[in-house]
Amino acid sequence: MSLGELSTLLVWGATAAYAIGLVAFAVDLARLADGAARPVRAGAVANARAGGGPVVPSATGPAVGDPSGPEGVVTRAGRRAVGIAMATTGVGAVLHVAGTVLRGVAAERVPWANMYEFALVGSLVAVLTFLALCRGRDLRFLGTIVIGIAVLALGLGLTAFYVPADAVEPALQSYWLVIHVSIAVIATGLFTVAFAVSTLQLLKDSRASGSSRLAGSRWRMLDALPPAAELEGLSFRINAVGFVLWTFTVMAGAIWAEQAWARYWGWDPKEVWSFVVWVVYAAYLHARTTRGWSGRRAAWFVVVGYATVIFNFTGVNLLFDGLHSYSGL
Repeated sequence: MSLGELSTLLVWGATAAYAIGLVAFAVDLARLADGAARPVRAGAVANARAGGGPVVPSATGPAVGDPSGPEGVVTRAGRRAVGIAMATTGVGAVLHVAGTVLRGVAAERVPWANMYEFALVGSLVAVLTFLALCRGRDLRFLGTIVIGIAVLALGLGLTAFYVPADAVEPALQSYWLVIHVSIAVIATGLFTVAFAVSTLQLLKDSRASGSSRLAGSRWRMLDALPPAAELEGLSFRINAVGFVLWTFTVMAGAIWAEQAWARYWGWDPKEVWSFVVWVVYAAYLHARTTRGWSGRRAAWFVVVGYATVIFNFTGVNLLFDGLHSYSGL
């Protein structure tokens, strides 16, 4: 078995581990919905603090039923499903890293020179960002969306975008491939996590506003999540970092274009859409920091921004011919 084939096998293993983790994250959310339906009375909390029994932990850390907890809701004490989800996600991340490294070794270059590799590394950045954020605070409720996107990206990469590990076109044999594309991949991974946060923000805000579609018992897990304002702040911070990286991506791409094609800007479809992505996120940051946009408007801005990122990766490569077509990037 060649290193390239071993890399592909490891990536399939990572996809399977993530799929198991995705199911476990979904089960945990269902259990949060059950727990959110049973508020802990203040007397029970006082009795627990006095030694009468344990206070049930919440989805986000503080004791449920405690006024300091998120909205005074209760969840199941065990949360075994989320433990399984985090464990399998960790195993998947190890396999994912190993598969990515072996892909680069097999191709004798950095492993982000085509659509398959971009999906491979971009999803890895999203998963590692999610795991890193969970070390500082309990954000495991993001797992369903983040890991779901990772499974989808790897599935499409392995079945639709896959190409054998090989050398790249002469035009891509440049140190700018390391700089320009790596920063773009990292930014995309961060935008993915921010999108997950904003999606949950929209769902939670809609339920709190009395949406009939989200009023049912199956959406009770939203009551166990942090307040919408807290989710919005987290999304903003992640997007701010991603925007800085994307700005560098556009600048580095222009410099590379001047070296490769003797012009900084040529209205190539990929160049245009990369700039569209930059404009949308710049408008989002400007609207939120200087125009006072917040809440649902800000969250929808993030969703639109992520849609432009996905179209830049897939739609532009598949629908338009341009100078980037030979690489699939």
